[in-house]
Amino acid sequence: MPASLVQTFRAFAYNNAWANHRLLAACGELSQAEFAAARTGFFPSLQATLNHIHVVDLFYVDALEGGWLGPRAWANEVPCPSVAELKVAQRAIDQRLIIHCDALTAERLDEDVKVNRDTSVQTERRDRLLMHLFQHQIHHRGQAHAMLSETTVKPPQLDEFFAAGEAPLRAAEFNELGWRGATVWGG
Repeated sequence: MPASLVQTFRAFAYNNAWANHRLLAACGELSQAEFAAARTGFFPSLQATLNHIHVVDLFYVDALEGGWLGPRAWANEVPCPSVAELKVAQRAIDQRLIIHCDALTAERLDEDVKVNRDTSVQTERRDRLLMHLFQHQIHHRGQAHAMLSETTVKPPQLDEFFAAGEAPLRAAEFNELGWRGATVWGG
């Protein structure tokens, strides 16, 4: 039986958290100077790029939860200057997104979400807003991955989506995150 659309969104939330975990673990091998060093990308450093992901996650996850944080989310564009701080903060927002997606139903995917843009209110269907958020994260993690390849730290594989045959390759990370395969797939 094929996975439901709701299950697909849940899996994307878990995959997002796992990719962030992998990428931030690799960045943890950098010195603070290397993390903040100027690099080629839309944002000028790994630090700025990964903080951007975090800040935009705060903005959208808050809206998905019914909050009204809005643009105050990016009042500080680098709220987590170190990798250690960012790991904790990103894991917390990733967990909020997982909780949100774990509670989804087909009906909730069709609901409108109000997004506070300060000068206006954007209304988006929940499924579209989630797709936008996941695409945003993937896009900027790709840029961070390229930046990391400019260092002595090997960038982690981020293009795998929980293939069954590769479960042993992620077992240690799943243990770190407190997950099993059934956590993601609901079985």
